[in-house]
Amino acid sequence: MKGAMRRVILIASVLIVGLAIGGYVIFTGERKVPVRYRTALVERGAVTSLVTATGTINPVVSVQVGTQVSGMIKSLHADFNSVVKAGDIVATIDPEPFRARRDQAASNLEMAKANVARARTEQAQRRRELERAKSLIAQQYVSQNDLDVAITNAQGADAQVNVALAQVKQAEAALNAADLDLKYTTIRSPVNGIVVARNIEVGQTVAASFATPNLFLIALDLTKMQVDTNVSESDIGGITEGKEATFTVDAYPGVPFSGTIRQVRLVPINVQNVVTYNVVVGVDNKDLRLKPGMTANVSIVVAQKDEVLKVPNAALRFMPPKSEENETRHSGVTPTKGVKSSRAILAGGASMVSRTIW
Repeated sequence: MKGAMRRVILIASVLIVGLAIGGYVIFTGERKVPVRYRTALVERGAVTSLVTATGTINPVVSVQVGTQVSGMIKSLHADFNSVVKAGDIVATIDPEPFRARRDQAASNLEMAKANVARARTEQAQRRRELERAKSLIAQQYVSQNDLDVAITNAQGADAQVNVALAQVKQAEAALNAADLDLKYTTIRSPVNGIVVARNIEVGQTVAASFATPNLFLIALDLTKMQVDTNVSESDIGGITEGKEATFTVDAYPGVPFSGTIRQVRLVPINVQNVVTYNVVVGVDNKDLRLKPGMTANVSIVVAQKDEVLKVPNAALRFMPPKSEENETRHSGVTPTKGVKSSRAILAGGASMVSRTIW
């Protein structure tokens, strides 16, 4: 009995150890992930090559209105979004200091003209003295020195008249300059358009000593806009004038806007060794939905083919699992050539093509 009991215990122990090892292998051993495939149709259609970039919407023509004189802003006649015409008054600088300078210049002109009259009177007197000296020298009533003095005085009187006339011209020029400065105190719009920006307030003092201050920014026509975008040098080769472009703005999500490339500017833009080129896209904005300064996400059509055989990009790549990577690398498997396929097979997170498509 004891021998039989020992054999039963030994067999039970062996079975328990075997079951434990088998369970460990089954539940903790390496298990392969099943391969799952998804399919996609191989079809014919249009294939388009696009270049994407980000740009800013700007008016086609914008004019900065400044001032040529310094002074205090007395009044404003235009504000943001005001529609103005060429010649309309948009602002006025206090004209009183310039009016005083103009009056002073006019007084200087009158004084210069009076000096001319006095110089002409002196000239007439010196000429009479010269004629008298010439008549007396013939009769030897005066010396040759007296005649020379009379000639010198006459020439000096002529020169004084010329100086007075030059002073008159100088005074007239100063008066014209004062008139221009007084005229420039009234700031007018140079073009027809819409005031986009106003950078001044009533009572503010503007100084035009070194640079012309920008008082207003007037857009010539907001129904014609342009998108200024920067395209990388690697993509600029396929972009030419006349190509179509589409873009979207955050203000109207999902609404596409269309335009045409109007200009590809040749000057390079180098920022941190990245070279880009400015591409200008012309846009029709009759409904005035697009505002200056909006950010546009632009897609430029570089090339397009119709009725070509299309296969998803995922079907053109194959990434084997890491555990099989070495075996696949040395397997030397090549796809079968010259066979048409109507469906591509995509595996799990990776992808593969069952047959070569041509």
